[in-house]
Amino acid sequence: MLTGGIVAAKPTVEALGIDVAAQSWQRSGDGDGSIEIAFFRDTAGAGGDWVLMRVAGDPAGRVLVYDRHEWVCFLDGVRKGEFDDAAD
Repeated sequence: MLTGGIVAAKPTVEALGIDVAAQSWQRSGDGDGSIEIAFFRDTAGAGGDWVLMRVAGDPAGRVLVYDRHEWVCFLDGVRKGEFDDAAD
């Protein structure tokens, strides 16, 4: 994430005060290893929209946080086939 030309650390769900269990998760498939996505609008803190991503069944419970711009760029790359080689 860039802030005034300086790379800043990405926020965590803890730093943003997000209750991970309270989110509405959308799942890519069934079982462990599926990707889960939740959209979070921060109305009372750091502001902004966040996209949360996790892997179902991850024992560490890790959650990645992306801002809206990063998510839009990722989706654009998917639509253009930039990640098709990874599926082979």
